[in-house]
This record gives sequence, C-alpha cells and structure tokens, in this order.
Amino acid sequence: MEFEKLIRDVPDFPKQGIIFKDITTLLQDGEAFHRAMNLIMKKYLDAAIDKVVGIEARGFILGGVLAYKLSCGFVPARKPGKLPSRTIREEYVLEYGSNVLEIHHDSIRKGDKVLIVDDLLATGGTALATAKLVEKLGGEVVAIQFLIELGFLHGRDKLLKYPLHSLIVF
Repeated sequence: MEFEKLIRDVPDFPKQGIIFKDITTLLQDGEAFHRAMNLIMKKYLDAAIDKVVGIEARGFILGGVLAYKLSCGFVPARKPGKLPSRTIREEYVLEYGSNVLEIHHDSIRKGDKVLIVDDLLATGGTALATAKLVEKLGGEVVAIQFLIELGFLHGRDKLLKYPLHSLIVF
C-alpha cells in the first residue's frame, strides 16, 4: 500500500511557509490505518517493550494503538501544565519555534524498555527531548518510531544514538 498517497499537504500551517503533513486522511481510511499500525507493530513484537511513550498530540493516537497491541503501558509526553501529577520536563527547539515536554515523574521505572512514538520526524528536537525524559527516569529507549519522516530536514541526525524507524519518508 502506498501510504504516502494518503497524506494530505496543508500549506502555511501552522505558520507561513510550512507545508504540514496531515495524517488524518490516512487515519480516516480504516484499511490503511490498520495496515500501517500492523506493519509498525510487527517490528516490536519480540522487543519486550514495557512502555510506549506517545508524543502530544498525534503520537497519542499511534502510541495508544501500539501499547494496546504490544500489551504494555502507555505514557503521554505532553506540553506544560497538561498532566495532573508531578512531572519532569525538557525544553526543545522546533522547526518553527521552541517548546517544553513533560512526563509524570513516576511513569517510567529504571530499566523499562521504552518505545517512543510520534507521527512525524522533522528536525528531531521533540523526539530527542522525549528520549532525554525517558533516560532521566532510568528507562532504555529501545527505538523511536515515526509514521512520517521529512528526510530533507535531517532530523535523524540528532537521533543517531537510537534505533529509528519511519513508515513513510518524504
């Protein structure tokens, strides 16, 4: 299946000059969504993953499905002030600004094998910040998984320390 044909380009979102890769068109196609998630999930069946960390917001969708299919826990990595208990935080730079991610201080235990999931790899800052959060809590990043990678932005270069997989590369 040619998943890239199901990704919609949205020009000038979230700001002028950005071409946003919209995954909602793929998610709306039941067969495509099912096939994409199964292809991704198969990579991790034997990895003994303890936790899947999904990055806000579309990473929650993908990460939730993977955690369910892998019978492991799910941890949301969220923007500041969104989690109800004590958190740890990491600042990062985006291709169009900067932000902070937080996870609960008790969401990952020392030695947990963790799969980080997000919809899109652009410059790599968000995924790197998430990996740092996992490692601060003593978790081991087994892999970082993306639905889409924008190869021309070279975000992969920031994540050389980690096994990285993308289903679609533009």
